[in-house]
Amino acid sequence: MEILFADGLDAADPLLVDRVARSLGSGGVAVLPTDSVYGICCAATPNNPGHERIFEVKRRDRAQTLPWFVADASDLALYGKDVPAWALRLAERYWPGALTLVVRASDLVPAEYAQPAPGGGTIALRVPGSELDRAIVRALGCPVAQTSANVHGAPSATSGASLEPAVAEAVDLVVDAGPATVGVASTIVDATGALPRVLREGAISEAEVLLAAGA
Repeated sequence: MEILFADGLDAADPLLVDRVARSLGSGGVAVLPTDSVYGICCAATPNNPGHERIFEVKRRDRAQTLPWFVADASDLALYGKDVPAWALRLAERYWPGALTLVVRASDLVPAEYAQPAPGGGTIALRVPGSELDRAIVRALGCPVAQTSANVHGAPSATSGASLEPAVAEAVDLVVDAGPATVGVASTIVDATGALPRVLREGAISEAEVLLAAGA
């Protein structure tokens, strides 16, 4: 395990970004800082061995799929399909930021990353409120699959210092950018139906979601 230090979430040092992107692109697993909580990440590519490693590190049920970090709100139309207009309004309002939208997965989403569901598989997408993370996604050239950096059931890490040693030792890279600016998990909204359904209330309240969606 290697530790890299970043001067905050908006300090996208090109050398650090390139180092992380090369590691993820070769099947590596990294802990990255985000605006909400720290996350365990891999490249969202087909048959990536890093994908399985995340479940081993996390000790998480394989029936649960991993949300993706994408770089721009335009990626919602790329990796999602039949996205309702209200979800586009939420993305415009809260991306980049601590909002995760669950949408129908397009054909560009590899099968192992899509959550089976009636009416077609789904994918959870988020544009993180961190220029560092977005720069890594752009340099990698594909989304980043991620989940909170903790053993399943344990508190989420909100700083490099609070990362569990067992998690840190099991990954290839840890990027430490100090405390997360929000420090609360993202709000997850199911955007597969006619109306928004909040699956997890986090940094953004359900009332704020409904207001921005016009629901």
